[in-house]
Amino acid sequence: MSEQRERYINPLTDFGFKKLFGTEPNKMLLIDFLNQILPDRKIKDLTYSSGEKQGLTELDRKAIFDLYCIGDNGERFIVEMQKAKQNFFKDRSVFYASFPIQEQGKKNKWNYKLDPVYSVGILDFIFDDHKNEKELLHVVELKNQRGEVFYDKLKFVYLELPKFKKKEEELETHFDKWMYIFTHLSQLNDRPKKLQDRIFTKLFEAAEIAKFTPKERDAYEESLKYYRDIKNVVDTSREEGREEGREEGREEKAIEIAKELKNSGVPIEIIMQSTGLSKNEIENI
Repeated sequence: MSEQRERYINPLTDFGFKKLFGTEPNKMLLIDFLNQILPDRKIKDLTYSSGEKQGLTELDRKAIFDLYCIGDNGERFIVEMQKAKQNFFKDRSVFYASFPIQEQGKKNKWNYKLDPVYSVGILDFIFDDHKNEKELLHVVELKNQRGEVFYDKLKFVYLELPKFKKKEEELETHFDKWMYIFTHLSQLNDRPKKLQDRIFTKLFEAAEIAKFTPKERDAYEESLKYYRDIKNVVDTSREEGREEGREEGREEKAIEIAKELKNSGVPIEIIMQSTGLSKNEIENI
C-alpha cells in the first residue's frame, strides 16, 4: 500500500510517533497511554522537556530521548520508540535513565531526595532472551535477594509490539486497544467499533493524513521511507545473519546491512547501533 492510499499515519515512524505523542495539543494521548502501562501512577498532566541532554560522546548529545516529560508530581518520563534491535540496548536504557536522575542534583545543601524516573521503551522487535515468553509488557525494578523492591523510584518498562497478535474482535482491555493502535493504525481505513472511546476520537483525528499540511505530509513520507529502510534491511537481514550460525557469516551480514543503510542515507550513528560495526569500519565500506 502506498503512502498516498493510507488514511492514517504509522505511529512507529519518527514523525508519526512525535505527531501523536510529542505535541502539546495531543498531550492527553500520551497521558492516557502511560496510565495504562503504569497503573500505580495516575498522571494528570505532563510538561514536555527538551530531549537533548549533554552526554559524554557525540552520539549521546545528538538525540538521547524521543520524548522527555515531567509529570505533575515531578516524575520524569523517558519515552522512546525503537524500530530495530541494537547492541546493548538494556545497557543503553540504564545509561540514559541516569540523566534525569543527575539533573535533579542541587548545589550546596541537598538531602538527595529524588523524584521517580520511568524509562519506557516501545519496541518493534523482541528481545532474544524473552522470545520464548508470552508476556509483551516487561516492568523492571531494583530488587533485593528476596525479590522485594529495594528502590521504587526507578522503573524500566518495555513493550514488545511483535508479540501482540489479537484481532479487533479479541480486544478486551484499554491496554489491548493501545497495542492494537500501535500495530494496526496505518492499515485501517475506518475507525473500528472497538475503538470508540473518547480518547481514540482525538487520536484518529490527529492521525488522519488528509488533514496534514503539505509540509507535514512531506515530513511524514520521508519518515515513512526511513522506517521502511530500517525495517526491511536491518530486521530481516540481521535475522538471516543469526541463522547462519557462524561468526564470519554474521560479520559479513553486518557489512552488507551497513552498505545498504549507508546507501539509503541512514546516519552513521544509527548504523553503528544496528550492526555493531565501528565508525571507521562503516566509513571505509
